[in-house]
Amino acid sequence: MQTYLAIAIGGILGCWARYAMTNLVQAIYGRSFPYATLSINVLACFLMGFLFVETLDRLTISSVLRTGILTGFIGGFSTFSTFAMETLLLAEKGEFAKGGLYIAVSLVFGMAATFGGAYIARNL
Repeated sequence: MQTYLAIAIGGILGCWARYAMTNLVQAIYGRSFPYATLSINVLACFLMGFLFVETLDRLTISSVLRTGILTGFIGGFSTFSTFAMETLLLAEKGEFAKGGLYIAVSLVFGMAATFGGAYIARNL
């Protein structure tokens, strides 16, 4: 039961963080390209790579807290389903180049951020 509570609390905090970051990024860069979702997904990938390694190899935290952070917070913060919907909307508007760019950049930056986070955590 503690693990479910940790995931729920982490999820709430992650959702709030996602909403705040979306508002901030859209206020700065606008809505012409899904910069907010892209930046959230890349940051979530970095945090997942970094915290997965840190909480496994370096930091001693309970499995409940680790699950709350990785599954709850990062799961609530990440927006893959929004990414998929925004890609669909770009395609439906006929903006195939923009949609393809969004997919490619999300994949490349997301993977680079995940690897980068894990690398930094292992080499601190």
